[in-house]
Amino acid sequence: MTARGRQDPYPLYAALRAHGPVLHLGSQLIVTSYEQASAVLRDPRMLVADRDMLRRQLGPAYAARPSQALLTDSVLNTNPPDHRRMRQLVSGAFTPRRVAGLRAAIDAQAARLADRLDSGGPVDLIEEFAVPLPLAVICELLGVPESDRAWFRPVAVDFAGAVEYAASAETAKRADDAAAQLRDYLIGLVADRRRSPTDDLTSQLATAAASDSAALSGTELLGNLALLLLAGHETTTNLIGNGVAVLFDHPAAMARLRAAPDLAPAYVEEFLRFDAPVQVTSRVPATAMTVGDAAVDGSVEVTVLLGAANRDPERFAAADTFDPARSDNAPLSFGAGAHFCLGAALARLEAQIAFPLLLTRFPKLRPDGAPVRRDRLVLRGYAHLPVRAG
Repeated sequence: MTARGRQDPYPLYAALRAHGPVLHLGSQLIVTSYEQASAVLRDPRMLVADRDMLRRQLGPAYAARPSQALLTDSVLNTNPPDHRRMRQLVSGAFTPRRVAGLRAAIDAQAARLADRLDSGGPVDLIEEFAVPLPLAVICELLGVPESDRAWFRPVAVDFAGAVEYAASAETAKRADDAAAQLRDYLIGLVADRRRSPTDDLTSQLATAAASDSAALSGTELLGNLALLLLAGHETTTNLIGNGVAVLFDHPAAMARLRAAPDLAPAYVEEFLRFDAPVQVTSRVPATAMTVGDAAVDGSVEVTVLLGAANRDPERFAAADTFDPARSDNAPLSFGAGAHFCLGAALARLEAQIAFPLLLTRFPKLRPDGAPVRRDRLVLRGYAHLPVRAG
């Protein structure tokens, strides 16, 4: 996909969908329909690219990519039975009760960050609000000391390039440099928490590793902590930025949410559907099977275009229209099946807090300059979104 296409991929998605719900292109199967995407994501015969697959695909380059190596032993790149074991250990931080218990802390953090927008002049919503809010929340969960978070921030942003398809050389290098720094930092954090455990997820996972046969190995621990950092901030940053930009384009919808903040959950679901923060994922069949009318096997990579599935007119009426009042809204932006995003409930909560706060605190919130999208396909969001709050 060209740089222009990455800025607005939806016309391309529609063109692909016009050729059918799945397209078999050489060693790749492209899935564009909601029905087929959901089926692929939920099918236990569909595997993610694990360590062995990545080593075969990348060859000697695998060892030279710290970002790939760091994530390989996380739930993102692991299949059963290891995936189930890891997920059970990590999911304790994201139970409904634990997430609900974070509401007061998120409210307070969002309010503090909103103070920084109230300068009277133009500010970058991404820099001042959309990045630091979820990053502060995930750092709190992981137990990253507040004094380290200024360092953590650019490292986390660069590390997000690790999951990009066909990343540019510059993006890949920045992701690898960030991964090397992050790995060293996490090794120190884990060692510190084993000496002096606290009530955070790093302590829980690190201390379990010393006594529980089902606990994470050393590389699994580092990989999952790195993944939580990446997924815990990047998706929500994009959700907030994309959502605010959509509201700027739909002033009537913006006014409705400002007048009725309790509509926030429905708006967040429609933001997720209309301009998904995660656009693409992939699977590899464990055995010969069919996807739609296409025969596939382990030699074929199945690329699921989540952004296309969320705009499928067979599933969503007026799919290219932003409509937060639509019923039965179930976007695939957080995936589905065994690899459904662990932090989905937390991301939703942060967004449900952020949008009403921004709109009620700043009744005149408006764009103030040209927004800049990141040149990425998998993680779709803004690098800069200049606004004026007053």
